[in-house]
Amino acid sequence: MNKPLRNSILSLVLLSIFIISCQSNQDKPDLTEKLVSDKKESTVNAEEEEIKAIVERLLIAAGNYNIEDLDDMTSDKAMLGISSFKDGTWSNSEITIDEYFDNVKNREPKPYCELVSDYNIIVTEGRLALVRADAILYRFGIPQTREINNFTLLKENGKWKFLNISFTVNRIAEEKKKFDLDIFARSYAQAWGSKKPEFVASYFAEDGSLQVNDGDPAKGRNAISEVAQGFMIDLPDMIVRYDSLVPKSNGTKFHWTLIATNSGPAGTGKKVKVSGFELWQIGENGLIKESKGSFPSEEYNRQLEFGIDN
Repeated sequence: MNKPLRNSILSLVLLSIFIISCQSNQDKPDLTEKLVSDKKESTVNAEEEEIKAIVERLLIAAGNYNIEDLDDMTSDKAMLGISSFKDGTWSNSEITIDEYFDNVKNREPKPYCELVSDYNIIVTEGRLALVRADAILYRFGIPQTREINNFTLLKENGKWKFLNISFTVNRIAEEKKKFDLDIFARSYAQAWGSKKPEFVASYFAEDGSLQVNDGDPAKGRNAISEVAQGFMIDLPDMIVRYDSLVPKSNGTKFHWTLIATNSGPAGTGKKVKVSGFELWQIGENGLIKESKGSFPSEEYNRQLEFGIDN
């Protein structure tokens, strides 16, 4: 090969390498920007999921009128603002969180379940969060009001605290107040974590009954409250998770999972996680007429003593 031709080929090779290198370098900023964007999006999503979980915990505590949990989640200077529409007129009220706690202590509240259908969340520098949560409030499976909640949260010592809780209240039209068994079941499960045994009993008809495994049925709300109280004393942090409803020819099976710590009097401090079901007969008033509960008592007792990891 003559020298001029060899030099021409070498020049072409070097030019090709240069062009490829330039294209590669041009692509790198796009790739870097994408990685940074993905990281930001992942962080934002994680923050939003954290905020959603906190809001849902607040709504459960509010529905259970659990002052201890609410006090832990709210700032000492927190305010509540309520704008309610009734008889064609809007009325407003503003109270402090301490005033709200006093109101709860001085009355006999009924449990409720508030389910959010849509969220809008803005988080600033991981320190301030503004939340809009569009929700429906249910009592015993029947929708009562549409409440659009607006929350302001600030992070204090690494923990989110509610600084402001404000919401509008619109009553659901009577013709739309339809009983929903699925939401009834969710509400019932929530009541088991309320630390208020009378809340559990309120889901039963006045002459309703609750049987646990092969034990004698507890008949009437007072007796049912005593059964619930026994579990609540042994498992103060109890959460009952609603798993599913299964229609049967002889009723409806409500499947649940109990998660708790055996930290009551003489408790072992061991973790407990056990699943079971209740076979329900629902009365004409939309409350439980009869419930026959079943869960693995032998495994439950083992976990009370040794925990779920052994």
